[in-house]
Amino acid sequence: MIIATPTSEAQNSERQVHVNGHDYNLREYVGAMPLHGKYVDGNERNDNGMPQGFLVYQPPGSITPPHFHETNQFQVFVEGDGKMGNRAAKPLTVQYANGHTPYGPIEAGNNGVRYFTLRQYWDPGAKYMPKSRKQLRKGNQRTRLKAGIPVLGAAEQTGVSKEIIFPKEDDGLAAELYRVGAETQFDVSIDPTCGGQYLVVVSGELTFDGRVFDLWSTIFVTPDEASSQLVSGSRGAELVILQFPSP
Repeated sequence: MIIATPTSEAQNSERQVHVNGHDYNLREYVGAMPLHGKYVDGNERNDNGMPQGFLVYQPPGSITPPHFHETNQFQVFVEGDGKMGNRAAKPLTVQYANGHTPYGPIEAGNNGVRYFTLRQYWDPGAKYMPKSRKQLRKGNQRTRLKAGIPVLGAAEQTGVSKEIIFPKEDDGLAAELYRVGAETQFDVSIDPTCGGQYLVVVSGELTFDGRVFDLWSTIFVTPDEASSQLVSGSRGAELVILQFPSP
C-alpha cells in the first residue's frame, strides 16, 4: 500500500483541535487525524485500521503536557521554534517514540511551532501523565531525538547524498535525510521486514507516479511495496525517510 499526499491536497483538510487551553491547527495527510486533543473514552471505535499522519501548528506560548500514545510515532519539526522536553526543537528536528513511551512537554516559542506527527497505526489519543500512569505498559520504552539537522536546499547539489539521522537498529528502526540535485531520478528502498516508511519533503519538490509533491508533502509506504522511484524538481529536493521497526 502507498498513500501519497501532496501539500496542495492536505491543505483542504485543515481544522482546529482544542488542546490544554489553546487551539491547534491540524492538517490531515494519512489516515484520519485526531478528533480531540486528548484520549476520550470510547474513541477506539473511530479506528479505521490505517496509519495516521498529520501536520500540527502549535500556537505561541502553548504547552502540550508530557504524555504517551499507544502506537509508535515519528515527529518532524519543520517550522518555528519550540522545545521537546528540555531540548530545543527548531527545524529540522526528528524525534521517535515507541508506543507507551512518555515524552514532552512540547513547548511552542514566540513564533509557534509546526511539526508532523507520523504514526505507524491509528492512535486513540494522547494519554497525559501522571494521570494516565496506570494505563502505561512498561518494558518497551524507547526514544530517539536529533535536533539541528541543516536543510540547505539542493539546487546546487549533484546526484544524491544521504545523511543518517538515526542509524538502523536491529528491528528496522531508522531515519535518513536525502539531498537530491535538480531533475534527478532516484530510488528509495524499504526494508521488507520493517513496519512501514514515511517520506516527507522538507525542501524543493519531487515527482512520484506522475504527480508533483511540493514542500511538506508525504508518502507512506508499506513494506510489501517495491522501492519508490522518484524524480526531483528543478530546484532539487530534500526529504526525510522515516522507517518504523518491525511489528
